[in-house]
This record gives sequence, structure tokens and C-alpha cells, in this order.
Amino acid sequence: MSKTLFVNFHLFNGKDNRVTKDSWMLVDNATGKLVELGTGNEHPQADSKVDLNQKYVMPGMVNCHTHVTLDSNAFDGATQADQTETAVRAVENLRALLKSGVTYVRECGSTYGLDTTLARMQREGKLTKVPEVMAAGRAMTMTGGHGDYPEGGKTVDSPDEMRKAVRENFKNGAQCTKVMATGGVMSPGDYMDEPQLSVAELKVAVEETHNKHAVVAAHAEGNPGIMNALVAGVDSVEHGFYVNDEEITMMVKNHTYLTPTLVSAWCIAHYGQDTLPKWELNKLTDALDDLYANVHNAYAKGVHVTLGTDAGTPYNDFGKTAKEFELMVEKEGFTNFDALSTSRHSAELMKLTDYGTLAAGKYADFLVLDKNPLEDVKAVQ
Repeated sequence: MSKTLFVNFHLFNGKDNRVTKDSWMLVDNATGKLVELGTGNEHPQADSKVDLNQKYVMPGMVNCHTHVTLDSNAFDGATQADQTETAVRAVENLRALLKSGVTYVRECGSTYGLDTTLARMQREGKLTKVPEVMAAGRAMTMTGGHGDYPEGGKTVDSPDEMRKAVRENFKNGAQCTKVMATGGVMSPGDYMDEPQLSVAELKVAVEETHNKHAVVAAHAEGNPGIMNALVAGVDSVEHGFYVNDEEITMMVKNHTYLTPTLVSAWCIAHYGQDTLPKWELNKLTDALDDLYANVHNAYAKGVHVTLGTDAGTPYNDFGKTAKEFELMVEKEGFTNFDALSTSRHSAELMKLTDYGTLAAGKYADFLVLDKNPLEDVKAVQ
């Protein structure tokens, strides 16, 4: 059994609010898992040894909200590419995510449902140098709803249609479900406060997905759509611009996660002034301060916040995951540790027991940094 020993580094294990100096870890090369961790100069035997020269080690990032089939340089919120071009783009985007330090992603709706094939190919070893992928297939939306564009979301307009669509999605290889509970920033015909999909439809999506031991992510930006999603029992609220105190109480009680995707909103406001359609820019800028205030309120009251970026939206390329940490600290008042912990929360949401932290028995998905991320959260960038 071949093993590699990594020595001479400072460890942030992703769980504890401290760095353990002069650490070492032993990795089983066959399984890719950590066998043992420790400190000091007394090491177990190994086939090879890597000296990390007093650098800092932390877990690979788990990004629970991406759209790898999208082009972050296309500003119409959809795609004009055919299936082959979209697949090539998706592989390039996945590799950019891995290069930036993301080792696991949850897709939250893909064009053509291509993420299911990409995830299968990755598991089978046919697609390499990419993060592991939890595929959602096509997102569930209503006719005319957010994400209803050619080859985009799957339109459903009754509980029965939802049931069949979710079942077909899992048949085609999906590992989770994405539902559109409200309008959104990037869809021209609706607004955040418009509920989309009924509670009855959302409940069916949750029932069928939970029957598969999988999780449901709800695009939910305003009310009453956020409340509808919570009543239906979704596992995570995505974006949550206008999450209120009543909903926060429900989320804490039911252990519902919040994925604010701050960097997506920040990119539109920061880079899109002269290029994006005015209707899109106005919807975002009108709500940006509310997003920051409401996410801070949710965090302060104990909602578990996850790491997700909505990568693929305008200017929000696939190397910006670690920017989310910086925005959490600067805009939301998170501590560095709590910001970094959002990656662990993503792993918990996705039920990934072997990811998100570094400990014996878990996968050796780790990053090597020049600086201490607990002292400078930008070190991960």
C-alpha cells in the first residue's frame, strides 16, 4: 500500500478556529484518503515525503452553487451555444474551478442537463482535472419563470408535472434538485417579489427528492417565494435577498441553509454599469444593500451560511470562489473563521461526510497557501 507523507506545514483543518503548527499528514495513495495526522518531527513511515516548507494547509473549497454550462461573458442570462460547444465550455469552467481551489461543486441547474453526464464521466475517471460534481440536471421552473429559456430550465405547471419531471431528472442522472421559487435578477419578465411554482408543486419536488436521499435547492430571492420554499421543506435557500425574521427563525429551527452568492451580486454591481441591460442592473442595485443587511441578520441569528457563488452569471467567472470569503468579512461582518466555515457548511448541506474538513478517514482534498487564512481571508485567493 503506497503512502505519501506531507510534512512541515501549518494546518487549518476547516473545523477548529486555530492553526496547528508544524503539522504532518499521511495519505493513502490508492484511496486518496488521510490515514493519520499529527505534529512534530516524529513521523510514520511512507513511500514518499513532501516538505511543504512552513506553508499553510486548508481543506479544498466546496462550492454548492455553480452553473458550469453558462458563459460569464454572455450577458443575456441564457446561451446560444449548441450542445457540443456548451459541453466544451463546461469542462473549461470546471477546470478553472479546480485551479482556483474548488474540489467539489454542486451544480444548480445546467443547460441541456449536461452536468449529469459530466458528473458521471468524472466518477468513471473519463473526465480528469476537474472537481467532483453533484449534478442537478435541469432546474425546475414554471412556464415563463426564471430560467425558462431554450434548453434551460424544465417547465412544470402542476404538481403532477413536477413529480414526473423530478423523477425523469433522477433517471437521467441528477443527484439533487433545483427549483425556482421566485423571479430573479437575470430574467427580464419578472421580479424578485414574484412567487414562482406553487407550494404544492414545491412540496412534490421536495418529497420526490428526499425519497432519493438527496437535497433541494430553491432559487428564492424575495417574498412570498422564500416562505413558500421553506413551507415546502427545501434544504437550502439560494440568494435570499429579502429573507426576514420569521423565515430566519424557521431556517434555524429546521436547519435550512442559506447560500447568499454575494459575489454574483457584487460582480454585476462592480463590472456591469456600462454593459448590462438597465432592467437587470436596476433590479440588482435596488436590492444590493438589502441583500447585505438581510444576510448579516440571518448569520447573526444562527442560520448556517454556505459557500456558493452562482458562477457563470455576468462577470462572475469560475476563479472567484474565494472572493466570497472576502465579501462575507467586509460586507457581512463575518469573522474569518466563520467565512471559511461556509465551505464546511456546503459539505454538510450536500451530505458529503468525507469532505469539508481534514481529518483521518476523509479525503486529502487540500490547498497549500502562502499565508494564514485565519489572519488574512484573502490568502485563499
